[in-house]
Amino acid sequence: MNAALQRLAGLSAAEEFFEALDVAYDPQVLAVSRLHVLKRFREFLIAYEDPDESILRDCLRRAHDDFVTSTARREKVFAVFQQQTDGAGRAFIPLEALSPSPPSSRGE
Repeated sequence: MNAALQRLAGLSAAEEFFEALDVAYDPQVLAVSRLHVLKRFREFLIAYEDPDESILRDCLRRAHDDFVTSTARREKVFAVFQQQTDGAGRAFIPLEALSPSPPSSRGE
């Protein structure tokens, strides 16, 4: 792990990441979407094997900017937002996605 990543490893609050990397942020965006921003940041970082500090800054800035102009529901960072819904917003599982239960192994 490089020095830049080691420095981030001990951080926990979203604001700490922005301050450590000297990236400007909107406190309102973090108040609403802090976990989404950090998860998106991680998704961006996966593309790099050994990101330097400038890449870390760019990924964090991009993650933040995604939620300046969009919402958590629209960005679908977490699995709960990736579920299909019906017209009323209720979870929807298509019939084809259901498979029959395997036969019981209790000898019935």
